Amino acid sequence: MSRAGSTSAGAAAESVPPARTRPPSQADVAALAGVSSQTVSRVANDKSNVDDETRQRVLAAMEMLGYRTNTAARALATGQFRMLGVISFDLSAHGNARTLQSIAAVAQDAGYSVNVAVVRAPTEGAVRQAFSQLTSQAVDGIVLIEAQILDRPELRLPPGVPIVMADGNPGQRFPAVDNNQLVGARAATEHLLSLGHTTVWHLAGPRDSYSARHRVTAWHTALKEAGAPVPPVSYGDWSAESGYVIGRELAARDDITAVFAGNDHMAIGLIRALTEAGRTVPDDVSVVGFDDVAEAAYLQPPLTTVHQDFEEMGRACVAVLLRQIEGGESIAGLIDSVEPRLVVRASTAPPPKRPRTKKA
Repeated sequence: MSRAGSTSAGAAAESVPPARTRPPSQADVAALAGVSSQTVSRVANDKSNVDDETRQRVLAAMEMLGYRTNTAARALATGQFRMLGVISFDLSAHGNARTLQSIAAVAQDAGYSVNVAVVRAPTEGAVRQAFSQLTSQAVDGIVLIEAQILDRPELRLPPGVPIVMADGNPGQRFPAVDNNQLVGARAATEHLLSLGHTTVWHLAGPRDSYSARHRVTAWHTALKEAGAPVPPVSYGDWSAESGYVIGRELAARDDITAVFAGNDHMAIGLIRALTEAGRTVPDDVSVVGFDDVAEAAYLQPPLTTVHQDFEEMGRACVAVLLRQIEGGESIAGLIDSVEPRLVVRASTAPPPKRPRTKKA
């Protein structure tokens, strides 16, 4: 005869819970697992003072009963909601979408859910509204992806919510995780110069983009340091369409032998425009992109590009945020840099030996 309170994990797993018309309670879990309600509470709140065998027995009972923890009660007990917020200005952008995907995966591994707010207009009011939306849904901290609005010193955000910036300029107010745009753009420009091109033209992203501005700065600096002429910048909007439209203008110039595109999608549009104009890549014009999207290696020709590690960006963002949430650290002004790397493929080559002549 077994004694009361000695139910094993196997017995709990094999028991058949009685039919019920209400949601299961902690008392139901406790009865099935043969423990106290206080022990169930400790397991639900992920406390460490429960031995492994008892924890597994309680978890098995929770699963069998379909028990779900009361997040509000857990928040009162732990001071945390286990929810992270993300604010983004453009989730259609490749880098933003990949960073968000990584944040969600890493947060889930750490036991957090993710709630997303998309800001359609980069205004102070829109950012405040997004903050209000997320904080009303009880988030423990917020990641802002390329939120150039935070460059403005007059912007005031509600205190008490840990924040980390991803690919943006936080000044000294917030910690940030940044793909090192300067290193990546310099590598792209110097690669083309090393092949013998006398200069490099630049098809940049939007003027108001933090990432685009830093890539323009690095490109300009690399040319100046090499003593190369600095051509005028052409500004696109990250889309293949804008790369194509601007590419048609660049393709009409016989003096262009190398172009650094601010991202891979604009590079794809540019290559199509060059091809339609009878300019061969890379025999007539070399092209370098930025991001290393999945399609880059399968283009014709395969695209030389700067690889950004968006998975590492997401991991670093969550790590910096959890340092504030769980560790109570004050780390305003911290910059955690993720280094990109140049991936050389077949879209770059030395410049043509002879000047291009127009067809009759």
